[in-house]
Amino acid sequence: MTDERMPALSAERVSIGIEELKSRHGPPPWAAPLVVNDRFQVMVICQAPGHRNDWHYHLTEECWSIYEGELAWTLEGRSEPVRVTAGEWIFAPANTFHLIEVLGEQPAIRIAITPAGEYHRHERADAPPAPPAAQQ
Repeated sequence: MTDERMPALSAERVSIGIEELKSRHGPPPWAAPLVVNDRFQVMVICQAPGHRNDWHYHLTEECWSIYEGELAWTLEGRSEPVRVTAGEWIFAPANTFHLIEVLGEQPAIRIAITPAGEYHRHERADAPPAPPAAQQ
């Protein structure tokens, strides 16, 4: 997944459209930071159909806005994946294992909002097993 290290937005450039980011980066996979500061980061993430992230958790909450496509979030403690499409938001509580899978035939674009410095954590004493793939 490509990832420009410089955020797209700054004091010099205060707006950008997703279509411009798509033109810059081309086909998935790619990720582009919009804003990165000492408190939070906003990242645009584009992934191909069938892409599945790893089973992980964070010490803090996360949320995403779906711009294009359909995705499924499997969240620890829920019996079924939560399906979301363009125009919807989804939230992952702190300390909750989750994974994200792109559904359907089209790439998906989501905007992630996370605290600065938070990373994927994969081990916990009471870690549940990773779930099987979501049903298309």
